[in-house]
Amino acid sequence: MKTKLVLWGNDANDDKILIAMQLRPDNNAVDIWTFPEKVATEAFAKSMMDDWRNDVEVTFPEDHKHVERELTVSDSLLPDDIKTERTDLIQRAQTEWHFIVLSSKLNEVYQAELKELKEKVENLTSFDSQVWDDLKNFWNKVLVQVRDRNLFREHVNSLRETTNKLFDRLKQHRSALDDEFKTLSKTHHDKFFSALEDIEQRVKGGVSLTGAFDELKEMQRRFRNTKMTKEHKAKIWEKLDKAFKDIKEKKFGPLANRDSTPVDRLNRRYDGLLIAIDKMRRSIARDEDDLVFENKKIASTDGQLEAQIRQAKIKMIEERIRSKEEKLGEMNNTKVDLENRLVSLKDKEAKRAERDKLEQAKVAAKAKIKDEMKKREEAMQKQNLDIEKAALAISSSTEAPAVETPPTPVAETTPVTEAAPAETPAVAEISVKTAPPAQEESMVEAITTTIGESLEDVVDTVKAVAEVVGGKIGSKIAEMSAPITAEATKVADVTESVAEEAKETVMEDAAAVEEVVEEVIEESATEKKEDTTEEE
Repeated sequence: MKTKLVLWGNDANDDKILIAMQLRPDNNAVDIWTFPEKVATEAFAKSMMDDWRNDVEVTFPEDHKHVERELTVSDSLLPDDIKTERTDLIQRAQTEWHFIVLSSKLNEVYQAELKELKEKVENLTSFDSQVWDDLKNFWNKVLVQVRDRNLFREHVNSLRETTNKLFDRLKQHRSALDDEFKTLSKTHHDKFFSALEDIEQRVKGGVSLTGAFDELKEMQRRFRNTKMTKEHKAKIWEKLDKAFKDIKEKKFGPLANRDSTPVDRLNRRYDGLLIAIDKMRRSIARDEDDLVFENKKIASTDGQLEAQIRQAKIKMIEERIRSKEEKLGEMNNTKVDLENRLVSLKDKEAKRAERDKLEQAKVAAKAKIKDEMKKREEAMQKQNLDIEKAALAISSSTEAPAVETPPTPVAETTPVTEAAPAETPAVAEISVKTAPPAQEESMVEAITTTIGESLEDVVDTVKAVAEVVGGKIGSKIAEMSAPITAEATKVADVTESVAEEAKETVMEDAAAVEEVVEEVIEESATEKKEDTTEEE
């Protein structure tokens, strides 16, 4: 949007003047200059239009007036004593400049907020995640305004440049913090690794497996609360898991670490918990029986000392019952938790089994398709061999009739005139020339019965033309078509895909025969003219 406007108008005396207007967004004001016609020459007006509006400095003449007006939505930009016919330009400029002022104010707000963030970042000596989040939230707000086009490009570029510098500064602090974290993680890793190696040595010696197992459990709790890099955590967890398995193998034998699904392991734990709950309930029942017995006895004691002993025993039994009931409550809570986990794991296992089944079906389908394609390819190769054999058989069976055809036309044409002997070789030559294409094409034409029918149509057409000519080539065409038609009926069951190519070949063959007919017609016409000339 332009912040400068140049147009012609009139002053209070109705004299023509040149009006120049410029917006000052920071002050929400508009500067208005007016130039009388005597100084607003054509060259000056053109310079104002082309240069000054595009922020190129132009020297104003001394004879001009300057007015400053506040930009408002309701009041006009021009004073009351200045009028112009282009009120549409004034109104549009007023609307656009009001938006420019508001956008500039929004930019000032963001610049002030960014300045505060800049001071925070410059005062940091180490990485602060809160400042990082504040800077991210600030930039997200700017992006919303950019998408809504409420900020101009120069405002956005300025904010982006400053924000990027602050992010780079924070990244440097975070990089230093990451280096410190990696160093601390390496220290924790080495401590855990050393402790696990010591436990592994003790397990190999078979010394105090129960104590080693308790140490591993305690180490596992500390490991979960220790912050380390993913790489270090993975290595420690692998070694910790191996130590647990070694102790179980030493304690329960090689089958203790047999491979099983999470559902199987949870089921074993659940079954063991049910057994423990049953034992705890029976133990509480025994203690309750003892409590009933002691209460009966205390009522019939002889001395005070015996009564005190009975009273002490009753308190011991009650304490045991209370403790066991607390443990039983915990075990029941664990039972509920295991049941929920079992349901969740079974659902996951079912979904995983369904995915595996689907993948297996895809693999089987791909293998089946591949096998079918292979079989189809082998069948096509075999079919191609059969076609080649049939073609060779057709070629060998159709060669002899094509050579025997020339003598017959010679016997028919010799009695006509003295020119007949010269004509006979022409007909024979035509038959020899046309026979090979028919023989060659028959290797493809014999593919389908459609080819035979097409050839029969061609033969009928040629015979009809031959009757018009005078029956000269009827017998020749009959001899040419006889072997082709016979061979066409032999192999009528060949595939449709090759039949299309055969049809095209038939059309080419028909065209060749038609050319033969045209040549014979022309030769016949020539003979008639020569006969007429000789009779005259």
